[in-house]
Amino acid sequence: MMNFIVKTHQKDTLYKGSQIFILNKGMNSGKPQKEPYANSFVIQFPNEEDAETGYWLAYSLWKSKFWHQSLCGSVIPFLRIHDFKKDFAHKVDEMLLEFEQHQKEVKALRLLELKEEQFHQNINLINDMRRVILHRYCKK
Repeated sequence: MMNFIVKTHQKDTLYKGSQIFILNKGMNSGKPQKEPYANSFVIQFPNEEDAETGYWLAYSLWKSKFWHQSLCGSVIPFLRIHDFKKDFAHKVDEMLLEFEQHQKEVKALRLLELKEEQFHQNINLINDMRRVILHRYCKK
């Protein structure tokens, strides 16, 4: 059983231990981050390993748009902390039953994130080279 505490994040609050932040307003509600958002929940974990596991589970739920079913509000949709706690705890329990499968999927997700970052770096390099070539061509 993974232990964690879910609270509403307060601006300028420092937390002890390991934690992740979950965006709670807008269409990206449920998006995890290591740094705090203005409108977010904080999930505190007893150790870094649990925080990493929680992060990737939250990332998977966010990418699959799992939280869209729980959004409330007509103008700016938001996620209620009670709904988040209940559903997140349920998903953590499910994930722990198939922990080996979860570890394989996290490994694959990390690899995809790395490849995506490399891809964006390559695109930036291509754009820089294009700018240099065009600058030299127009300078003549």
